[in-house]
Amino acid sequence: MVDGHIHIEYGDYTLEWIEKFVDKAVEMQLDEIYLLEHNYMFKEFAPMYESVCAGSEFVNDWFHRNAGRKNYDEFLELADKVREKEYPVKIKFGLEVCYFRDYEDFVVEHTKDKGLDFLLGSIHFVGNFAFDHTAELWEGIDVDKTYRDYFEDSIALANSHVFDGIGHPDAIKLFGHKPSYALSDYYERLAKALSDSNMYADQNSGVERRCHDTAPLGMDAELIRALKRHNVKIITSSDAHHPEDVGYKIRELNECVINA
Repeated sequence: MVDGHIHIEYGDYTLEWIEKFVDKAVEMQLDEIYLLEHNYMFKEFAPMYESVCAGSEFVNDWFHRNAGRKNYDEFLELADKVREKEYPVKIKFGLEVCYFRDYEDFVVEHTKDKGLDFLLGSIHFVGNFAFDHTAELWEGIDVDKTYRDYFEDSIALANSHVFDGIGHPDAIKLFGHKPSYALSDYYERLAKALSDSNMYADQNSGVERRCHDTAPLGMDAELIRALKRHNVKIITSSDAHHPEDVGYKIRELNECVINA
């Protein structure tokens, strides 16, 4: 059993902090965990957010409250320290990177030869719209256009050959908004692009944990079926931000994949 998406941002970069995640993983009978940080946690990635900050007062305020709080070198040093020890679960270290089309080369430049085990590319902004922050931000938004732009960006992410996986690929649904058209074509195109790029898809319980009244668990069954048709690897994940959430509904996520 794997939990492929665990954030460590709320603690110091110490082995003691990592061991809290390991202990919970053992309790949840996991074999492997993927530890990561959002790339905006490091000042090195700040230029990627200039456009969305300029285009949205909400995003600008959010970014300057949250970004740049961690030290990139210390994160990479922590990964090396963890690799020197033996733990009862396998541990990988990586980054969850916000995808912006104009910054593919920038991401490569700032992640290559850093000793990272994986890069998870995720869509968190549609244009300047921070769609997954609060439900109130959706007021007045063109849902059909937002879905189209979201999936076109997701397909571009998959075609970029920058990332190893795509994070929560249909998280756009978290507040219950649905387009007026079927998503079958987008699911098929995304699955093919992921397959062609040898990328995995993140079957993620975090959206349901945050928005259990409006979001179902994991990916839509139709998207899972498309991924399976194209032999895309699916990795279960909790999107935990605290040790106590490690392994959240991992078994249920696996059942969703099996039964789709």
